[in-house]
Amino acid sequence: MSAERSEQGASAVPWRIVRDGLAVRIRLTPKASRDTVEGFETTADGPALKMRVRAVPEDGAANAAAEKLLAGWLGVSKGAVTLTSGAKSRVKTLSVAGDGVTLAATFAARIAAAGAAR
Repeated sequence: MSAERSEQGASAVPWRIVRDGLAVRIRLTPKASRDTVEGFETTADGPALKMRVRAVPEDGAANAAAEKLLAGWLGVSKGAVTLTSGAKSRVKTLSVAGDGVTLAATFAARIAAAGAAR
């Protein structure tokens, strides 16, 4: 999937390019057995990146774990990923600071690689 498609077909992917980088919709499951990114899931708000973290949903621990997991998965610094909405919800939006087109391409490549590995 190309970065251009992610801009034009934003409803088909859980990310969108924004002025300061990338906005990523996730569906987070806390108290999991391991921290992992599991692919896409359809939510009422559209597609979301399905993530699981070991942290409990207390005092922002699960949100912080989600930020750290997404940063590592995309290969960016932990400080580049911040929660922008959904602090108390399973469906959240995380912002990733940087070049949106490059980040979208990296995101698409990671998803493609994960699909090929299955």
